Amino acid sequence: MSIPELGRKSLRTGLLVTLDILAILSSMVVTYFFLYPVEFIQNIDQNHFVESAILYSALFIVMAGVSQLYRVAWRFASMSEAIRLAATLFMSTVTLLLIQFAVYGEAMERMLFLSFCLSLLMLGGIRLGSRVYITWKQQQYSIFLGRKMKRRIDEKRTLIIGAGQAGRMLVRQIQQSDNHRMNPIGFIDDNRHLQTLTVNGVRVVGTIEQLEEVVENEAIDKIVFAIPSMKYQERLAIIKRAKAICTNVHTLPMIEEVAAGKVAVNQMRQVSIEDLLGREPVELDISGIRSEVEGKTVLVTGAGGSIGSEICRQILKFSPERLLLLGHGENSIYLIERELRELKVDVELIPVIADVQDVERLRDVFMTYTPHLVFHAAAHKHVPLMEANPHEAVKNNIYGTKNVAEIADEYGAARFVMISTDKAVNPTNVMGSTKRIAEMVVQNLAKTSRTKYAVVRFGNVLGSRGSVIPLFKTQIEKGGPVTVTHPDMTRYFMTIPEASRLVIQAGTLADGGEVFVLDMGEPVKIVDLARNMIKLSGFTEEQISVAFSGIRPGEKMFEELLKEGEVHPEAIYPKIFTGIVTEEVDLDGKLANMKELKTSEALSLYLVNWANDCLDSVKCDQLKETV
Repeated sequence: MSIPELGRKSLRTGLLVTLDILAILSSMVVTYFFLYPVEFIQNIDQNHFVESAILYSALFIVMAGVSQLYRVAWRFASMSEAIRLAATLFMSTVTLLLIQFAVYGEAMERMLFLSFCLSLLMLGGIRLGSRVYITWKQQQYSIFLGRKMKRRIDEKRTLIIGAGQAGRMLVRQIQQSDNHRMNPIGFIDDNRHLQTLTVNGVRVVGTIEQLEEVVENEAIDKIVFAIPSMKYQERLAIIKRAKAICTNVHTLPMIEEVAAGKVAVNQMRQVSIEDLLGREPVELDISGIRSEVEGKTVLVTGAGGSIGSEICRQILKFSPERLLLLGHGENSIYLIERELRELKVDVELIPVIADVQDVERLRDVFMTYTPHLVFHAAAHKHVPLMEANPHEAVKNNIYGTKNVAEIADEYGAARFVMISTDKAVNPTNVMGSTKRIAEMVVQNLAKTSRTKYAVVRFGNVLGSRGSVIPLFKTQIEKGGPVTVTHPDMTRYFMTIPEASRLVIQAGTLADGGEVFVLDMGEPVKIVDLARNMIKLSGFTEEQISVAFSGIRPGEKMFEELLKEGEVHPEAIYPKIFTGIVTEEVDLDGKLANMKELKTSEALSLYLVNWANDCLDSVKCDQLKETV
């Protein structure tokens, strides 16, 4: 703490102590005069009044110091601080009463009781007065008129959904800050006891059921959802109603985000596509991860990608000794390294530029750092591009995975987690087929290795590179249309942090060769996602249309997370299931045969047939039509 700042704090404390002493002495004098007016004039020191008044002040100052009342920022104080003030004064009063009995043989009970009441009013008034003054000065509110004396032209007439603790905190923040440009017109809340009352100077103007009516009657420009603890489906329904009648909708974070330390409870954000996803995000309990990660060396391949970079962010929370950021693109590795270094964590960050297809380079990395945990996120994921470039998909997705997995075994890594995709289930395209074959490679290694291997499958990740969200955003910025392949196209969706936590959690659950699958709820129609994004951007479908472009090469109408009958009926962990995946026979022989295929068409057909376990089968003829 700087000397000027220390001086300001000392001055503030000294001023408050002085005012408290004057308040207690004044209350004693007023009380004594009220009870004994004649004695007060004739003999001020009757019954040792002066000694008692001085002792009362001293007792309160000492006890206030012990209870740290002088460290309270009274501008932000709540009921708990007020109770602490009253308790401290009460203890001072009781102590003085006992001292009077012990020293003087009698006590002035009536006078001390009245002095306690008057002192409490005066001490509270001092603290409340400073709070009222600061609030009035900063926001230029008239306390007596109950309305703003001066308003900015750009203020938005704001309706707050929820008059609970979060809503009240938000109103206080608005009143104490010049940055929000909001004029809180009213609350809506389903608590019938609050109807027509005023909360923090703002009226409760109706219930949530009356949302549309209130917005119209009060000419609302902005809506803020302020019920962090509300269940997801209820929250979703209210936000959708709000978006239908007002383009400017914000929300306070959900209670899970606050508990995770990501944001403050009163920190607003624009309603995002995640809020309209249509399913409740799965929050995993990751407390058991620390024992696996803390003090260890962790390697993440594809660390510059959407999933890989988020895995790195999550891993840092558990204090590894060293984190290896491995990737082929120097710019993406540079960016994630710079971002993580700005967090100022006590973890050695090592950027590694390497290609997972380069066995010798990988061996050198493992020999130098001997990672304990390996998260393999490096892969080609774009379906149409891999249809056109199957040889590259094979080299990166199959052989790249094989290289990293085998070298992890060679150098004794404790755990290896491969990130897969729902497109690996009954694949009809090159990308999904190469990921399924990569799963087979990992599962085969798990049979003989001391390293615990696992595969994690999940659906589409909102906001990741190559997902539809960035594409839709770009199309909306250009004025549309937003292109969707087919009106009935559906996909499973999850957020990037959620996907990354699942991967890390799987690393602790792995026993060898499992395929972990997250319960992702119901699939979402892509066309509904597109329409929600148009609304979130403040447009209507008349302004920005949705156009259907037709299914692209290799795409399926819907995705699956496991084949029928492949999933264990019971979750091994809340919302996490384990797949029962058949073992691959003659893996090396099939890899050798694949190398002989020179044309893209032959390789594509071979990959899809192999991944669907129908090589040299009548099923192959049926698959030829889909590739």
